[in-house]
Amino acid sequence: MPHISLNNDAPGIVGPMLYRPETAAPLNDLTDLLLRGPSTLSRGERELIAAYVSRLNDCDFCGSIHGAVAAEQLPGGMEQVTGACASPETADVSPKVRKLLVIAAQVRESGRAVTAEAVAAAREVGATDLEIHDTVLIAAAFCMFNRYVDGLATLAPPDPGAYQPMAKQIVAEGYSGVIHAFGG
Repeated sequence: MPHISLNNDAPGIVGPMLYRPETAAPLNDLTDLLLRGPSTLSRGERELIAAYVSRLNDCDFCGSIHGAVAAEQLPGGMEQVTGACASPETADVSPKVRKLLVIAAQVRESGRAVTAEAVAAAREVGATDLEIHDTVLIAAAFCMFNRYVDGLATLAPPDPGAYQPMAKQIVAEGYSGVIHAFGG
């Protein structure tokens, strides 16, 4: 049960976004830019970073939805996402994504936890400055989103299958489309 009355029963971040739609638009714009905008990282790879950080933060809703969206867009599907979230150092992802996940985990701990060695290791396997920048920003943004979702004790469906329809809609329409589907 959410800590405040959201006047809706939408899951996860959708509930507070419907409650305060004036904050939803800029948050969704940022999410669309970071996870769906132009990038040399694929949409699936960026969603994987979001899912990984969310899992590290124990945010069930964000870990589940972004894991499902990543699975829709990565060739290895949910098995690839699960493996990367459980053990990024041996995950079935590129060496570059492995190193970017290290940086994302460091950001999740603290911005000051990001080491020059981790950045150098990412560069050694081909990560560009823009990819490192975007990884840091995705990780930082998802720390905020995770705290927003969990700080209000929003609802997270326990059934992993509940995230599939929303994931398909996000892949097709982006993040603003999800809000509209719930009446926002």
